[in-house]
Amino acid sequence: MNDKNPKSSSGKFRKWFKRKHKKKQPDPYYLQDELSDGDDFMEDIYVSSLEIDPCTSTNELRIFVGTWNVAGRAPVGSLAVDLEEWLKPQDAVDIYVLGFQEIVPLKTRTVIGAEDPRKATNWNLLIGKALNESSGCPWLTPMLNPISSDSYHYVRNPGLEKRASFSAICDNTRMRGKPITQHRHHQQAVIGGSKYKLMASKKMVGVFISVWMKEELVTKYSVSNVKVSSVACGIMGYLGNKGSVSVSMSIERTSFCFIAAHLASGEKQGDEGRRNHQVSEIFKRTSFPRSAKDEHNLHPLTILGHDRIFWFGDLNYRLYNLEDNLARHLIQKKDWKALQEFDQLRREQEDGGVFQGWREGNIEFAPTYKYSSSNFNRYSGGVPSRSGEKQRTPAWCDRILWYGKGVKLLSYLRSEIKFSDHRPVSALFSTQIEVNKSSNPRIFSKDTIVPNIMPPEQIIFPLQGTSGNYEEGKATLLSLIEKDTEASSIHTKKL
Repeated sequence: MNDKNPKSSSGKFRKWFKRKHKKKQPDPYYLQDELSDGDDFMEDIYVSSLEIDPCTSTNELRIFVGTWNVAGRAPVGSLAVDLEEWLKPQDAVDIYVLGFQEIVPLKTRTVIGAEDPRKATNWNLLIGKALNESSGCPWLTPMLNPISSDSYHYVRNPGLEKRASFSAICDNTRMRGKPITQHRHHQQAVIGGSKYKLMASKKMVGVFISVWMKEELVTKYSVSNVKVSSVACGIMGYLGNKGSVSVSMSIERTSFCFIAAHLASGEKQGDEGRRNHQVSEIFKRTSFPRSAKDEHNLHPLTILGHDRIFWFGDLNYRLYNLEDNLARHLIQKKDWKALQEFDQLRREQEDGGVFQGWREGNIEFAPTYKYSSSNFNRYSGGVPSRSGEKQRTPAWCDRILWYGKGVKLLSYLRSEIKFSDHRPVSALFSTQIEVNKSSNPRIFSKDTIVPNIMPPEQIIFPLQGTSGNYEEGKATLLSLIEKDTEASSIHTKKL
């Protein structure tokens, strides 16, 4: 058959397709390589598929982002009440993203020694309990067997509707100058009737991130490319006492990146430069490599490749050139606007030193650090100085920033949990995601972004109700073309 002959069925289809897609708005889920005149045409389809097209719509998600430095304290049972107060589980929140710092004491043994996965497991157990039991959902022990790794990510398992699959994935992290490879380990988690499902979790020494999503949304939307990464940039630039752990994930056609960080401490002049350098290193060294299975699923490889990015943690930026007694006086007056004039992070942003173009909510709460270890109701130090207490000028060390369009801040506040020398901080966001209008998983693979390149005459039109036969699919499609049916009807028309 001569495909170029306009009287032939294939030629007729080619002519119709080019006429219908002059604006380059093809649907890559049902168009494949037989339509192409060459590689340039396929490249055009891929580029166009990244733009908003008639086959997508936008839905709203609400994301809770929280950060808390727990000063090396273990998650005891009584902390569950405080967590519930901080997280305030409610229907309005679709995704919880929680970052912790110092979940282990930053001592030589914990920094240089092997990772202890039990710390991350205990925190996940406590978080799961706080999120689910307060919502009236029974929270079962989330792991059937002890997890022997500190890194987890969600893997979709269509055959098990009420099970969540977690796997510890290999994460080559350069620590102490040598790559560390974790063993791949698969576990099943039973979440009988739970409201929130653990999507990803990653620990590096004391830095820890945990991402949870509503069970009903995991079923409703296509969640793919859940990956983790860590960057150690502490002592000598490569130890894990400081650094970041990150999660990358895609919800339908929108990619998200969450970065929990713990940056260099210190309030001496020049310490801000060390923090800026660590931010630069985290940007440079965070990566989410593609595997063989990702051949046609081109998820972002770096932080800035994502659509929506959230960076949070104990960033350790202090108050710049402000005497301690004056800082405490402004705090007593609750003059946050005057105090922010001395905020080091905002000055560095304005001067172009770090986080250019990133946004943060207006700070209308007291500095979150440093509270006395003997009395968490007051800041450490002061005049007269108290014996055994560190003299630290209070500062907004714990921050939440974001980058990307389609994000709206709903609230930005701190909580009054008196568990450590830091107060936890949280932000609630409303964000938009692009959703494919056709949501029937039997019609196409929702994990596929770019059409497979197949040899000519081997295209398959995945129409519901057909056997997948090439000639049958072609005949059906040509029939639709004759009636000038809209391209989107190919997804929904039952034959």
